[in-house]
Amino acid sequence: MQRILNIGIANEQDVVLVRQRARQISHLLGFSQQDQVRIATAVSEAARGACQLGAGGRATFGIADVERRQHLQVTIGAGSAAPGPLPDDAIVTAHRLMEDCTVEQGAHGPAAIVMRKALPPQAPVGGTRLGEIADQLAKDSPVANTSLEVQLQNRELVATLAELRERQEDLLSLTRELEDTNRGIVALYAEIEDKAERLRRADEMKSRFLSNTSHELRTPLSSIRALAKLLLDRMDGDLTQEQERQVRYIETAANDLSDLVNDLLDLAKIEAGKVEVQTAPVVVENLFRTLKGMLRPLVDSARVDLVFESTDVDEAFESDEGKIAQVLRNFISNALKFTEQGSVRVAAVHEAGGAAIAFEVADTGIGISPENLQLIFEEFSQIEHPLQRRSKGTGLGLPLCRKLAGLLGGRVEVSSEPGVGSTFRLVLPRQFPGHGAAADGN
Repeated sequence: MQRILNIGIANEQDVVLVRQRARQISHLLGFSQQDQVRIATAVSEAARGACQLGAGGRATFGIADVERRQHLQVTIGAGSAAPGPLPDDAIVTAHRLMEDCTVEQGAHGPAAIVMRKALPPQAPVGGTRLGEIADQLAKDSPVANTSLEVQLQNRELVATLAELRERQEDLLSLTRELEDTNRGIVALYAEIEDKAERLRRADEMKSRFLSNTSHELRTPLSSIRALAKLLLDRMDGDLTQEQERQVRYIETAANDLSDLVNDLLDLAKIEAGKVEVQTAPVVVENLFRTLKGMLRPLVDSARVDLVFESTDVDEAFESDEGKIAQVLRNFISNALKFTEQGSVRVAAVHEAGGAAIAFEVADTGIGISPENLQLIFEEFSQIEHPLQRRSKGTGLGLPLCRKLAGLLGGRVEVSSEPGVGSTFRLVLPRQFPGHGAAADGN
């Protein structure tokens, strides 16, 4: 520690002198008026406690380095022959008013208080600055006048009370402002809840409308498809080439509309919580064989190869095979639709240390730009591209896949690079969520 001043404490006049010096030193070190009062009060209370124990007490002022920062350090110690410890109220005051306070123990209890307060931001106080402070203290040597010190303390008290009153007014103003803000927030929450309820009702109405409309459309669509097939099968006589071409247009349009209706109905059921997951052991090899047979008519082998890669996922896992097949059919049909040349590869791999299975559908098609990777999962959204215009879709397939994956306790992921291709992944847990818990409870 770099020492500034050392004062003996023998009587009440010395206590007044210690307080005055504490105020002077803290002022010279750049402390604020409020901090000067705190330091002077803490030091004088500790000095008064040392004085009460008899002669021999001392007050030492200095600069100490603590945790790479300079502090004003004041040590108030009782005399070596003190009959008892320093008073508790002096120690409590020091703890309240100073940043750091430690107590040194003597034979009869606390014998010294070491108080510290960090210096305000400034250039480090070195030997030259300490010399200037010492000269200033010698020039402004105070007279230990108790009456004058009491007057000064009274002025400090009045100033502190005025500051407290000002802070109290600021606090009351802030409290009123917070109350107004809280009322606004409460009103805003009420409005948000009201709008959320309206949205919920609108969503229910939308789901009900989609469900009802889909059911109503299914019957006439089935009739149109059946009649088109009857005509194409020549059940009512031969057709001219032009008539056959037009009937095939009707059949294609009816099939497309039927796919849209089915997707709408599936989405409505999922949103209404009416879709049940039928879990059973799923064998990947059997699933791939089924998909290969179903999708063979869609493959133009002259342009694109559809490859189901061998898998090391040998053991069956618990899930809904029908819904997995529905998601993978959508992935594969999209891949075939947007791959003009190359291959579409389907694989299954272990994920997360064997706790999950990832089905991957990778193509060498047109790819998807990064800004469109989220757009493709929005309902009725489609990316503008010549192939898209040539192969019209519903814009519901991928949103439906994401919802089905969520029902199965999994997720859908996609990575893509324009002009290179895309990879869609369906990641599912090996054990359907809740299945183990349900089994344990039976």
